[in-house]
Amino acid sequence: MKINKILLILLAIVAVNITSCNDDFLNIEPEDRLLLENFFASESDLKVATAPLYSKVWFDFNDKFYYGLGDGRSNNLFAPYSDYIYPFTNFTETSLTGPLVSAWQSLYNVVGQSNNTVNNIRDNSAGDISQEAKNAAIAEARFMRGTAYWYLTSLWGDVPIITDNAALVNNPIVPTNPRNDVFEFAIRDLEFAAKHLPETPEREGRLTMWSAYGMLARVYLSYAGLHNVDDRNGGVRDPEYLELARKAAQKVCEESGLELHEDYYELFSLEGNNSSEDLFSLQWVGGTNEYGIINTQQAYFAWNSEITGDDAAWGYYTFASWDMIREYDPEEDIRLYTTFATYGAEYPDINKAAGGYLYEETDRCNVKKGVVGSPKDTDGVVARMNSGLTTKMLRLAEVYLLYAEAILGNDASTTNATALEYFNKVRERAGMPSKDEITYEDIRYERRIELAMEGQYWYDLVRRSYYRQQEVLNYMNNEQDRAVTYEWDESSGKYVPGDLNTAQQVATATVKSLLLPYPESEMVQNPKLKEDPVPYEFTEERINLFE
Repeated sequence: MKINKILLILLAIVAVNITSCNDDFLNIEPEDRLLLENFFASESDLKVATAPLYSKVWFDFNDKFYYGLGDGRSNNLFAPYSDYIYPFTNFTETSLTGPLVSAWQSLYNVVGQSNNTVNNIRDNSAGDISQEAKNAAIAEARFMRGTAYWYLTSLWGDVPIITDNAALVNNPIVPTNPRNDVFEFAIRDLEFAAKHLPETPEREGRLTMWSAYGMLARVYLSYAGLHNVDDRNGGVRDPEYLELARKAAQKVCEESGLELHEDYYELFSLEGNNSSEDLFSLQWVGGTNEYGIINTQQAYFAWNSEITGDDAAWGYYTFASWDMIREYDPEEDIRLYTTFATYGAEYPDINKAAGGYLYEETDRCNVKKGVVGSPKDTDGVVARMNSGLTTKMLRLAEVYLLYAEAILGNDASTTNATALEYFNKVRERAGMPSKDEITYEDIRYERRIELAMEGQYWYDLVRRSYYRQQEVLNYMNNEQDRAVTYEWDESSGKYVPGDLNTAQQVATATVKSLLLPYPESEMVQNPKLKEDPVPYEFTEERINLFE
């Protein structure tokens, strides 16, 4: 493993003073920054210690991998010339694929910074800081670490569980741990976070207990397909973890007092940053182009410089796949309009000086979600290669759908009133008719449409593959038409399929395709990545949140 780049974070927490684009999210001045042993002199210092966990350590994950893997590999995106997307879409990535390497490094940076934060708060806090305050700060770090490990094990399966970066200096060659153990570790982190995070955010954009319960619902539901399940094609999930997922989602849905943001389109504008629906968002700095603390995604999505007002607009050949576009229900409007630009769509919030923007491309539907316009359109919040948007990592709408899926469980369909209530809240916000019975297919569709371009659909397919593996492989190989083009047909007023794009050489998805290869550089430096995993020895008891 590349200790100098991934895991060996400075043992002293470095205070960074950054602000979100529309509030003083991280603008906290500590009283004392001189020495590690007296750094944590106040509760304010603890907030400084956890602040970097919301941004810079996630940068390389957010920059391209978030959507390149989450939406590219799942075939929401079609990008035949973008080497940070098409290898994933085509199942042709290797251990040298750039974004794969960057994501591994970024996720272990999250782990490393979280470890240092946890250990330093425990060891270097003033005696008059309450245990409650220390636990809340540690809970922020453990939420981040648990989330990073969920990503790591979802992507690579068996990975090393690291809790002490300093120990790696003397022994950087460490074994992997089994996927089930990594899930267990992530769950323990998130359960601690759920117990100790506050009910309301202390500052806009900070985590709450509802963030942790929501993430637990996602992780429990994923683990239900692995825990005590021997047959990857058996079609049955572990009832114990389905019930835990249901209880965790229920806590958020029924006790948090949170509601969906009323306007789906506004949710993905600057005005929608840190809305009450956002349970966990990465926080970036508006009005700057300082690499590492900015959200670069608009530059990779915007399809011309008229949108951005500068030359950072490289998204012309990054657009919705045919499979994605044909998936939308004919009644769908606002979520399609928000997520992908279609022929004839008008966007008054882009190029305001010219009266708005009219989309007139006929052989593609470019990405709109994440594109907000130029500095002039946003009063300077946007800068070159920086949209100023937060990155939505977990939303209340997803927890509503997790709740419905956990209630559905192993049944073919459900008319359960609670499942229908929260499932239909998501549809009704989008202007879609409600349903009086739902199946897994209904939930799959709703998650894909609701969360498109939020980096989630690949993880949905992986979660399904834990207990219906061949079904998922058949879907990817036989139903997704990964190389088919499309165009607008004026006579019918809809998009129709075209020819195969010869630039797309799609390989056959196999069981091996459900995990990514370890980065080559990491295998060279840590040969144990190639060996069998070693069971992890847990040293703390699980927290029972639902007694």
